[in-house]
Amino acid sequence: MNIRKMIIDDYDEVYALWMSCAGMGLNNLDDSRDGIDKFIKRNPDTCFVAEIENKIVGAIIVGNDGRRGYIYHTAVNSQYRRQGIARQLVDAAMLALKQCGINKVALVVFDRNENGNDFWQSLGFIVREDLIYRNKAIVEMIRIDT
Repeated sequence: MNIRKMIIDDYDEVYALWMSCAGMGLNNLDDSRDGIDKFIKRNPDTCFVAEIENKIVGAIIVGNDGRRGYIYHTAVNSQYRRQGIARQLVDAAMLALKQCGINKVALVVFDRNENGNDFWQSLGFIVREDLIYRNKAIVEMIRIDT
């Protein structure tokens, strides 16, 4: 297996991977080719894919605001799960964030995504009971929940 930085040419394979994963929340603006292209250009060193025989089997996109890191859309092809691929992707992203001077990372997981929540808990990510997550769309978008 090879873990490397994600480039925009990976988009079609990565998007298909995301769509194959139950519990993944995508939208038509931020997760479009243009949206991901902007994200990668802003975060060129913290987004990764995992390849086996030149096929993308895992992906993680991670960014930061100069203070905190944020993990988005971590996915592994169901045929390749339980082989440590997601953990290696997270490790690569965490090292990249550390090299950017970031000391803390956060993520959001749908509460109904049991596999995702189990995975993040196994890596030591805790649920913050003292916070209320809020957001507001600046531009109307269509949400795709799979």
